[in-house]
Amino acid sequence: MKILISGICGFVGSTLARALVESGGHEVCGFDNFIRPGSETNRAGLRALGIRIFHGDLRAASDLDDLPVVDWVIDAAANPSVLAGVDGKSSSRQLVEHNLGGTVNLLEFCKRHHAGFVLLSTSRVYSIAALAGLQVGEVRGAFQPVSGATQPAGLSAAGLTEDFSTAAPVSLYGATKLASEALALEYGETFGLPVWVNRCGVLAGAGQFGRPDQGIYSYWLNSHLRRRPLKYLGFGGLGHQVRDCLHPRDLLPLLAKQLEAPKLPAADRIVNVSGGAASARSLRQLTAWCDTRFGKHPVLADGTPRPFDLPWIVLDHARATRLWDWRPQTPTEAILDEIAAHARDHSDWLDVSAPF
Repeated sequence: MKILISGICGFVGSTLARALVESGGHEVCGFDNFIRPGSETNRAGLRALGIRIFHGDLRAASDLDDLPVVDWVIDAAANPSVLAGVDGKSSSRQLVEHNLGGTVNLLEFCKRHHAGFVLLSTSRVYSIAALAGLQVGEVRGAFQPVSGATQPAGLSAAGLTEDFSTAAPVSLYGATKLASEALALEYGETFGLPVWVNRCGVLAGAGQFGRPDQGIYSYWLNSHLRRRPLKYLGFGGLGHQVRDCLHPRDLLPLLAKQLEAPKLPAADRIVNVSGGAASARSLRQLTAWCDTRFGKHPVLADGTPRPFDLPWIVLDHARATRLWDWRPQTPTEAILDEIAAHARDHSDWLDVSAPF
């Protein structure tokens, strides 16, 4: 099967490219604009596996004209920061052009070649107001929903289901991904293309580019190991906010089934893909892990709220389990061990992947 990956030299794109080639039976190629610091480090390794890499910007439709004909496109390219477009490092127009305009260009490419489309979406499509309104309490240094409290629809004991509200606000980033989901499904229905939407929890692993607003696991471990300043922002500066965690290679069994599957009803083409409640960690718990592994390092408390930050986001992947018999394979401890080993071997990683 011929597969094209957008953002192939990013952390997720490169991880999937390697996994697909190593699984056998696939001819993988991809393109990247290399604007993300650190992405250039993945080019040589992918080429060594026989993967063709093209330099192109998905915002420019003409950059896709000379790409080879493929059976499937996996969209792993995006500006993945919830602060994108509002933090002064990128404009709102750039964010929309990358994340939504780029999706349109990829869908037009799929339409032209009648290729299938897999969108890697995000947990940040879920409503900020609804999530901020969850009744949570602190348990062992981490927020969790209060058992027995009246909570919004779409919240299960295992986390947020796909039926949780996606009403605005979801952030500009979340809105571009939510709009991309809708367009992908519409293109699929209108032009008879197979389309799957995988809403991913926090993706993490060795070689991830780390910044405070994205790649938080890599950023936290590398910063702790190198004794760089760390802060608990918002929520009283206690570090109780919680996210789940998934290694992108765990997507491979799901993708293998999706690329071969018949078309399903629209409601079943969107699934949460995450490490779930078992993987979830708070920043305080992550610090405790680092203190044990690397030695004590103080974290400053700063209660200043950050835009769009939330106390708790954990996805329930029950639908993916029911439809695809999919479950995460890599426990959080193994992911942290992998990041720690990479951090020890790459003393300059924060400077390589997040120089400003």
